[in-house]
Amino acid sequence: MTATVAVAVLAVTAGSVALTRLGGEEEGGGVKNTGLPPATAAVERGDLRDTTQADGTLGYDKERKVNAGAAGTVTWTPRTGSTVERNERLYEVDGRPVRLMYGSGPMYRTLKPGDKGRDVEQLERNLAELGYTGFTPDQEYTELTAAAVKRWQKSHDARQTGKVGPGDVTFAPGKVRIKSVGAGMGERAQPGVPVLVTTGSERIVTFRLDVAESQLAKVGTKVDVELPDGTTARGKVSSVGRTAKSGDDPQDDSPKITLTVSFDDPDGVGGFDQSPVTVNLTGETREDVLTVPVNALLALPGGGFGLQVVRGGTSREVKVELGLFAEGRVEVSGGGLSEGMKVGVPKI
Repeated sequence: MTATVAVAVLAVTAGSVALTRLGGEEEGGGVKNTGLPPATAAVERGDLRDTTQADGTLGYDKERKVNAGAAGTVTWTPRTGSTVERNERLYEVDGRPVRLMYGSGPMYRTLKPGDKGRDVEQLERNLAELGYTGFTPDQEYTELTAAAVKRWQKSHDARQTGKVGPGDVTFAPGKVRIKSVGAGMGERAQPGVPVLVTTGSERIVTFRLDVAESQLAKVGTKVDVELPDGTTARGKVSSVGRTAKSGDDPQDDSPKITLTVSFDDPDGVGGFDQSPVTVNLTGETREDVLTVPVNALLALPGGGFGLQVVRGGTSREVKVELGLFAEGRVEVSGGGLSEGMKVGVPKI
């Protein structure tokens, strides 16, 4: 809870417990008061954590479109939800497989001896990982590279041209999951037109949070995610959006930012794609502190806040210093407080 909100809450709760001053000083500087509160709560010692909840969506990371590399008829596509790894078929056009290779850059041209560039090195590193060696992975496509490519083509019963183009290979940062198929079997594929929509294979959660609570939304913040099957998975905030946008709810137009959560154990997270989840974020933590319910606080006439301490059938008002507000409680110090003391609260 922010300081502004805390003060507003205190202004409301200040009158919830009425004190009748009867005069007379008591040890500890409190004012003796024989008017007992309607109810009491214990002063507790422990850890206090600033937390908040948000609705999120369980899905997969790194969604991207796969455009056709050549014109023709789509003759094979993978099953939705399946995973494709390096060197496996991603789709087929006119019976010619387009295989997945790993890399951050696109396959935008046909590579042949004499070509140079980062895409050359990207292809060569894939060939080397697959065991087709005999060259030094660098940015130059040599005859040695072409010889390795021919061996790779032979292993797939393809024409041994020694050249590789967009109709042979598509690059992605890693293995992909098939989210949807844009062009089914028998349909025409056109260069630059999506054939598939893929995602990464790692489970993630996306959610939105009010900008006012952005102090809880730093990269690395630990979270608990309540999954659709009732279990809870640990994770952390992996990315925070830089642009704040109004929410989808017309009743709530407060600016929000989009965040992503990655799981400590991604393989242990089941559930369907686009499943609703609840994200519990933990922000600031105060360890081994004294706390009382927020509604135990009193606004003192001279300024500041106090508590009505109840003991031995009498009560006294003591001034306290406030710390973190969280979980319906507030950190307090001063006033001779100790764990187990009783303080006045409104009747529930």
